[in-house]
Amino acid sequence: MQWLKSKILKHFGNTLLTGSLLAIPFALTYVIVDFLFQFVDGILNPAINLLYDRYELENVLPFNIFPGIGVISALLIIYIVGFSFYTAAGRSAVRLIQKTMLNIPVIGPIYLASRKLVESFSGSKETGFKRVVLIQFPREGFWSVGFLTGITQPSDFERKAVVYVPTAPLPNSGFVVLVNLDEVYDTDLKVAEAGQFVLSGGIISPDHITTARLDPNKVYEDQA
Repeated sequence: MQWLKSKILKHFGNTLLTGSLLAIPFALTYVIVDFLFQFVDGILNPAINLLYDRYELENVLPFNIFPGIGVISALLIIYIVGFSFYTAAGRSAVRLIQKTMLNIPVIGPIYLASRKLVESFSGSKETGFKRVVLIQFPREGFWSVGFLTGITQPSDFERKAVVYVPTAPLPNSGFVVLVNLDEVYDTDLKVAEAGQFVLSGGIISPDHITTARLDPNKVYEDQA
């Protein structure tokens, strides 16, 4: 009888574990998506309500305010901004707004840092992360994934690699370190793959990473 009880408990525990492993990712996805949905919707809903009340849009539009209209409005605004950039007038307007933002005290540096961070993940030669590398950080024997952003020449020092080491799970904060070129290891990882690795806290990790000493001549080759 004891063995039957043990078997039932083991089966119950294993089944719960399996169910948890399957259900938790869905639950986390729902929580994150719901948070983002409520966050975006909450930002634009007051403005939409104000427009509806001021201009009596309920008498003009064939629908009333509904949950999610803020998200739909945000997507529409983003699409319009992106589409306008394909026109000469749109590009001029965007650049004027960017220039104005940069000249506003306090807000300017925040906007510039945010823009540079977003552009970095594009992998472009001008503003993006150049390559995904491995360096020993924060001390010898500890290897960290980093994004090579360029090479600099400090006075009285040999050339250094400028490496951004992001923190998990949010890569918008991290450390900028100067490393000797011969201490930087190039990898075959794409910028997007490294981003997934950091965002997932290492859960989404490549099965194999090919490494080699960094070749300064390959720094600006496309790896996005």
